[in-house]
Amino acid sequence: MGERTSHPPGSFCWVSLATDDGDAARAFYGEVLGWEFEGPLASVGGRAVAAIRPPGEPGAPPRFHCYVSVPSADAAAERTEALGGSVLAAPRDVGPAGRMAILTDAQGAAFCVWQPGEHVGAGVVNVPGALTWNDLVTTDIDDAERFYGALFGWTLEAAWEDPPYEVIHLDDGRPNGGMVVAEEGQPPAWLAYFASDDVVATAARAEAAGAAVVNGPTDVPAGTFVVLRDPQGAVFCLFGGGDLED
Repeated sequence: MGERTSHPPGSFCWVSLATDDGDAARAFYGEVLGWEFEGPLASVGGRAVAAIRPPGEPGAPPRFHCYVSVPSADAAAERTEALGGSVLAAPRDVGPAGRMAILTDAQGAAFCVWQPGEHVGAGVVNVPGALTWNDLVTTDIDDAERFYGALFGWTLEAAWEDPPYEVIHLDDGRPNGGMVVAEEGQPPAWLAYFASDDVVATAARAEAAGAAVVNGPTDVPAGTFVVLRDPQGAVFCLFGGGDLED
């Protein structure tokens, strides 16, 4: 069922939505992804899958943040700067839950690192409504491979060429996401994918709830995906139809 009690260092472990309209976001994702809420935490089947929180700065556009598990948020932030990235939010404790930092890679794509404490990250993945994949849209895959390889130990493997798409692997060989070349004018960014047992039906439900389709539904060798923008403007993706690993 994809239940997790820990996440290996270097793996995506969590996702949070920063928005200034938490009530509207909870209503939307409850309807579309079946999320249930206790405070800022969203859950599926009683296991935490995401958080909805206010933006770090007033007026900041709504967006999802993708988190990578690390042994030390401070060391990851220091290494990020040495590799040409930036620290957007310095490492800080989130109570007893853990320690986090918001960083950018050398092209400017933002991501978070999570040093687990009492909260390891998502309690379940790869089930409908839960995180299932993460993609980097980047202007330079070669430099992204250099940056993330040095930071997290990731390696890339070409999946297909048109457009170029590379699968990220952890140091134990497990797939951990992907990288694709940005279209002209598209800013570098990380995208979070949530699993669906019927991508077309879930996308239609999202549209009925006020979302807009950005791209798709699109069939790829691994399954079907669609990119959506929620009613507040945050971009997220749905994926389904493939074999999701436990």
